[in-house]
Amino acid sequence: MIILAEGIGKALNVPVLSCISTTRPTDQLKNIIDPDERKEHVEGLYAVDPNQTRGRDILLFDDLFRSGTTMNAITDILIKPGRANVVRALTITKTRSNR
Repeated sequence: MIILAEGIGKALNVPVLSCISTTRPTDQLKNIIDPDERKEHVEGLYAVDPNQTRGRDILLFDDLFRSGTTMNAITDILIKPGRANVVRALTITKTRSNR
């Protein structure tokens, strides 16, 4: 995924930041269908380095969009503790749902 992000950054002439980290090991969300369980699974999972994000307009890139749980959790930390001005999201693919 970082290769895609770096390619997009280069094409748009914008920096690519690695400012999000995880606070604990976690399983993938792909097998968790229940939205509340997905949200609970990512609660407190991500951390941000506000020195890199404070006052910035950020394009959050993810290679896969399923429910928005991950992007919403990361957006929240970019805006609140990360103090980013704006967060926009870009995904490349969307999964099918059997719901």
